[in-house]
Amino acid sequence: MLRASLLAAGAALLIAHPISQAHASDGVVVPMTLVSSKGAGAGIGTVTLRDGPSGLVLKLDLTEDLAPGPHGFHLHENGSCAPAEKDGAMVAALGAGGHYDPAGTGMHRGPAGGGHKGDLPILQVSIDEDGSLPVKHGLVAPQLTLADALGRSLVIHALGDNFRDEPAPLGGGGARVACGVVPTQ
Repeated sequence: MLRASLLAAGAALLIAHPISQAHASDGVVVPMTLVSSKGAGAGIGTVTLRDGPSGLVLKLDLTEDLAPGPHGFHLHENGSCAPAEKDGAMVAALGAGGHYDPAGTGMHRGPAGGGHKGDLPILQVSIDEDGSLPVKHGLVAPQLTLADALGRSLVIHALGDNFRDEPAPLGGGGARVACGVVPTQ
């Protein structure tokens, strides 16, 4: 009788608190949206994060809504994609803060370069005769673990990233065009 009661209570708990889709057994799913100075826009897919033998694995499943070419891709320090004011103007996803840099290195050296840990590999959007193609592949960030990413944000920039601070700061990635908040566990 006690066993049946415990089983019923456990089943009721599972129904009341289903397993979150954001924490699927194959990783943490991060919904990505386009962003502007007015806030979040249309959804453009997901990035699934999980630990791998060589670092954090990022499985990209993004629509064709990004411009073709290379895009800077970073883990930012705050779990927010909200716009914020800078120099009197609203800036897309500025609530995400700066690149994740727990050691305070202040150096921009790429995903395996020993600078801040927020540098992710370049996100490349291919093109065909009909325009941009969906982005469906994996990347590895060797300096990061899933624990590092929880509660932070993933940001896609308008332009590529040269992983240096010259000729433009932070690799020259430019404006923030898409963002997703990594859920906490």
